[in-house]
Amino acid sequence: MSQVNIKSVKASEIDLHEKVVTIKRVAKVVKGGRRFSFSAVVVVGDGNGVVGYGLGKANEVTDAITKGIDDAKKNLVKVPVLNGTVPHEVIGKYGGGLILLKPAAPGTGIIAGGAMRAVLESAGVHNVLAKSKGSSNPHNLVKATFNALLKLRDPYTVAQQRGISLSEVFNG
Repeated sequence: MSQVNIKSVKASEIDLHEKVVTIKRVAKVVKGGRRFSFSAVVVVGDGNGVVGYGLGKANEVTDAITKGIDDAKKNLVKVPVLNGTVPHEVIGKYGGGLILLKPAAPGTGIIAGGAMRAVLESAGVHNVLAKSKGSSNPHNLVKATFNALLKLRDPYTVAQQRGISLSEVFNG
């Protein structure tokens, strides 16, 4: 397996849109009873190949979402999007989450579950077939989707690494 190079991006340079994937109420049992707080998984992206995710925890929902957005802006990565879809088929894993991404023809749309859909829409992918084959835990699905997106390589990079022309990548 080749080394995956993470292409980080600065949040101040681009216009980002945020999407809340999930909000959960979590409880901590203390001497006097239960203490409730909220955790929010948030995805941010510019719709043009830059995407990031974050987890925020706080006593109020709005504070948790704000913290999640700030965390997501610190973890931005650039992913290859080719003609509105992913360049090739890829499998992503994280914990119990296992996902499959396949390129799709124009007009197909995003065929994906909730957590994967948020990540793919934020990344700017418009046509893709995705399948969750493992856990349905939103945290693990988001991380598995990022794992898959970071494994993607565009044809230009492949041609450069192999030292051949772009047409030879597709034909040869």
